[in-house]
Amino acid sequence: MTPTTASAATAVAADTAMETLALKLAEICSHAAEDYPWDPPRRFTVLAQRLQLLVAQLSHPGVLPSSPAVSTALRGIAGDVSAAVSTLSSYCSRSRIYVLIHCLPLCSSLRSLCSSLTSSLALLDAPLSCQPDLQKRASDLARDFILSDLRVTETEERVYSALQREGEARESGQKAVQSGIIMDLARALGAGPEALADQIKLLRSDLTGPSISPAERRILVSLEKIFGSWSATEPCVADRSIDVDFDENATIPPFKNFLCPLAKVVMKDPVVLESLQTYERTEIKHWFDWCLEDGRDPTCPVTGQVLQSLELKPNIGLAGAIEEWVNRNIEVQIKSAVQCLGQETSSSLESVERALDNVYRISEEHPTSRYRVRNAGIIGLVVKMLKEQSKMLGSELRTKALMVMDSMAKDHESKLMMLEEGLSRLAIRSLNGSSEKEREYALNLLLQFSHDRGYCAKLASEKGAFVLLSSLAENLQYPRLSNMAEEVLKNMEKEEDNVQHLAVVGRFQPLLNRLCEGSEDVRINMANIVGNMKLTNSDKEHVARQGGRALIAMLSSKPEGRASSLQALYNLSTLDDNSTILVDFGLLPALNNILFMTRPDDQPDLKDLAASTISNIVSNTGHWELSFADDQGHLMQSESVIHSLLQLLTNSSSKCQIAILKILCGIASSPQALELAAAHIGSGNGIAIILPFLEHPESEQRINAFKLANLLSRNLGLALADELRTSNKLLLLKEKLLDPQCLSGEKSEITCILANLPITDDEVKTILGAEFLRWAVDTLKQQLSSSLSNKSKRAGHMLEGLIGLLVHYARSSDQSIRSLIQEMPLYENFHRLTEHPFTMES
Repeated sequence: MTPTTASAATAVAADTAMETLALKLAEICSHAAEDYPWDPPRRFTVLAQRLQLLVAQLSHPGVLPSSPAVSTALRGIAGDVSAAVSTLSSYCSRSRIYVLIHCLPLCSSLRSLCSSLTSSLALLDAPLSCQPDLQKRASDLARDFILSDLRVTETEERVYSALQREGEARESGQKAVQSGIIMDLARALGAGPEALADQIKLLRSDLTGPSISPAERRILVSLEKIFGSWSATEPCVADRSIDVDFDENATIPPFKNFLCPLAKVVMKDPVVLESLQTYERTEIKHWFDWCLEDGRDPTCPVTGQVLQSLELKPNIGLAGAIEEWVNRNIEVQIKSAVQCLGQETSSSLESVERALDNVYRISEEHPTSRYRVRNAGIIGLVVKMLKEQSKMLGSELRTKALMVMDSMAKDHESKLMMLEEGLSRLAIRSLNGSSEKEREYALNLLLQFSHDRGYCAKLASEKGAFVLLSSLAENLQYPRLSNMAEEVLKNMEKEEDNVQHLAVVGRFQPLLNRLCEGSEDVRINMANIVGNMKLTNSDKEHVARQGGRALIAMLSSKPEGRASSLQALYNLSTLDDNSTILVDFGLLPALNNILFMTRPDDQPDLKDLAASTISNIVSNTGHWELSFADDQGHLMQSESVIHSLLQLLTNSSSKCQIAILKILCGIASSPQALELAAAHIGSGNGIAIILPFLEHPESEQRINAFKLANLLSRNLGLALADELRTSNKLLLLKEKLLDPQCLSGEKSEITCILANLPITDDEVKTILGAEFLRWAVDTLKQQLSSSLSNKSKRAGHMLEGLIGLLVHYARSSDQSIRSLIQEMPLYENFHRLTEHPFTMES
């Protein structure tokens, strides 16, 4: 490129820059500096106006020489001014809150442009050396740009920091802090509540479109939420010019200076700041904490003044005025509540609800005035209303009444009054309420009452209390109610008198804890409860697993402990599945010690209970047979134990005899124990001892003796037959069968005994005879007819015995017997047996 061409290009570039500069400056200066509410754009616009005048003078022909330095300077100035147009447009076209959100970046942008313009104007210093006046203007303007040092105000910077914190999703939380943010924002904007609401709406208009950042969106949402909460809590205040003729029975709204500027509620502990503004102590402390956490100087929220001291001085005069106002309004509200609640049917539900709300507010907001509510008799009125008008009130008002009582119960004297008035019964009734809230406040009340040990003892007498509480505790559909009911029950567990009531509704843990860990007297008491309770099968198993060892250990304690634990163990042993559990815990040796050893201090019925418990255990075969029955390691079917049982059978009470016979029956019923047991019974003269019981006047002894004889007849048939012959009791067995008064249970056992005995042909003819054969055939026929409908074990035994009896006749070689058989339908009945085989239940 030739020098001429280069010079021409430089001149064109300078002219283009000059034109652009003139247009952009005209655009900037179209807005007067006073139009900007912000200091940085206002001061920048003033400098831009001076630059516009300078540019106008420089655009005259011949003022600026055509040189690369001039072209570079003009192009730099034009670029900076163009950038300034974009920045200044944010101040003009955006909402004022938007500007506050971005005030530091916008100010920083203008400050950077001032620095750049200073550098560009400095390039004109040499080219303007021939124009000293213009050179000085350009130099002064460059200096003023660099010295402008554009900055935001302290208030604007505080608001910017607070808004950025909201944009980071760090919630301001406390209402006092939110109010402080709104006050700072309003102060920075110089706007009242209505203007602030308009600015928030404008901000929403600004923040539309896809270019909006998440932080900006969070700021908008947070401001709308905070402002909505702040403006919604504007309370009604009293006019200072209240007439002296106002209604003495009406409440007075709070005066404006009673309200904390931050919380907008009546102050309880007013304090004065360095700025002479008064706030509620807790609210201003929240504001100070937030300021320090945010890294900013604590300020007075109302004035914005930065505080040098954070000292909080009590405003004693204002506090006294507020207290007087509060007491006067409380007195009016209590009087009104008494009048409304005491009118019974004449008060509307709305007025009752309003009265309850007022009483609740007094109790919660002014707890020191609860005694006034109590002394006014409101507790009795509410309880009376719940008693007499429960249905009319409905669930919602019952809930409010319980809520009031729950709040008032925090006063001990009030709680005692509620208990005397019978509120606990009403609370229990509300546990069945249709509303979850009603049940919740009823539980709240009971929970407060249950902290009183004396009341815990009384609650047991309230009908349905434990059942309702237990059902609520187990209902996981409402976790909160379930936890509360559980807590009430746990408090109730602390009172020993309630343990039995809790066990009745299936809560055995308090009982089991005391049984396993309590003092000896407590354990005896718990054992008494277990022994006398009607338990379900699952409860018996649960108690046996958890408390069985403790009960067995008590068998070696003092006599009262042995009697109580033995009764409890007997109760548990009535469940078949508990046999294995109790045997594993070592019950049999302890029971046999009581049964076979005589202690002078033992109660008379201990042996009876021990024998009955053993009989329950051995009635279930399959486990005890291999377990030690005493401390010496003998088994139940051992010679030592069997002989001891036989010896005890001869000199024990009637109850004990029955139990021992059952024990022997249980042992003889076990396939694992029968052979040894039978041998030891035989060697111990057991048959001679047992046979007299066949004629015992009490039916239980007879039935069990016949059952035992039947079981033994399979292994000791010959010895049994010899003993029966010797004692002439074969005829007795026949006569018992023919006696219509004989019990069916006895008959089935006797038939089996006779069937199993080795009876001779002569005995068949002379003792049994023809009459007995006819009875056997007739009875068999009847049994066969009913065998399909009656499949009980007893019926099966009867059939089995009858068949065995008839086999004796069939085997007989005596001609008279054989002739008699031919006359009877004996073979016909045998044929029917093959066609209709009977089944027996195991």
